[in-house]
Amino acid sequence: MAQRTSTARPAPAAADDPSGMPGRFARALAAPITSRIPRADLDERDPDFIRENLPRLWLLTSLWFRGEIRGMGNVPEDGPVLLVGNHSGGNLTPDTALLTLAFSGFFGVERPFYQLAHNLVLSMPGLGFLRRFGTVAASPENAEQALRSGAVVLVYPGGDWEVHRPSWQSGRVDFAGRKGFVRLALAHDVPIVPVVSIGGQETALFVSRGERLAKALMLDRLFRLKVLPISIAAPWGLNVGDFLGHIPLPAKITTEVLPAIHLREEFGDEPDVGEVYDHIVQVMQDTLDALVAERRLPIIG
Repeated sequence: MAQRTSTARPAPAAADDPSGMPGRFARALAAPITSRIPRADLDERDPDFIRENLPRLWLLTSLWFRGEIRGMGNVPEDGPVLLVGNHSGGNLTPDTALLTLAFSGFFGVERPFYQLAHNLVLSMPGLGFLRRFGTVAASPENAEQALRSGAVVLVYPGGDWEVHRPSWQSGRVDFAGRKGFVRLALAHDVPIVPVVSIGGQETALFVSRGERLAKALMLDRLFRLKVLPISIAAPWGLNVGDFLGHIPLPAKITTEVLPAIHLREEFGDEPDVGEVYDHIVQVMQDTLDALVAERRLPIIG
């Protein structure tokens, strides 16, 4: 008897299959945006440009946000350093502007200082000037390159997950378990300086991260976005995605720079990454709790 052979039908392409029609259509929609993302270049940082624009930065952070920063002397005076901050305020984060102003005033614009940001922030219309302030795309390669050059690097481990958290969670440090910054500091044997801020999540009413919507639209696959935030903000009213930014409310921003943590001095020659992560998050949370306790009213401070 001849053996019957069966031919399996090909499974239909899943909605999030990059080889299927929906995947190709989504990539076509993403192409005009991703093509705008600049290749990181540390040489784009322009000390003269920063010096010329410090007065404008002072007006923004001092008059609009009534910025207050404490503890800049805790940043080591030379050599590479990893600043680790909690992240607030949507795509237009006032914390970074305040820290950039304070760093430039304390150490001078010639000391190299880079801030890691999401690719889409750098590709947003009108924000190309950020690269001249030292903002580069957030990636391990760019962070490593900057640290090898002897620079100070600011990283926000919580990324888009933390920066779009609901406003009623403004008193919470939420890195979503991301420990890459600890491995980075250990690999390059650089100190970690925690930086804790409050007020950014009061510059709009952040309602939801919109993580289910982001997953349904495959934003993680296309843009490395796990959220599609929903907020109420000027001038849009209902603001979905915050891709065009918003006019921030004049909330008071307070930032505290904590003492440097030298990992191998404090945790031994072979530190446990999880233990270091838990310690840093707890230290930052304790500081944020203290800043929350100081605050009398939202926005007013």
